[in-house]
Amino acid sequence: MTREEVMEGLKEILSNIRPNTDLSSAGFQTELVRELGVDSLTMLVLSLAAEEKFQVHFPDGAPAPFTVGDVCDAVLKAKN
Repeated sequence: MTREEVMEGLKEILSNIRPNTDLSSAGFQTELVRELGVDSLTMLVLSLAAEEKFQVHFPDGAPAPFTVGDVCDAVLKAKN
């Protein structure tokens, strides 16, 4: 699985969680909180949905992701 494939999956998840969020210009450097308005509850839902979609488990105590790219990297790391 590539980073780009993970990105597309995350955009799908985010569009379901936050349907009114414009993800058309979202990229790896897009900040989750500042640019996409992701709050702590949305971050939790995003994490759980990503674990389910990509069949991974994020370790407890892992630092919270700052950008979309951070989430992609966490998924790929968990897959290995």
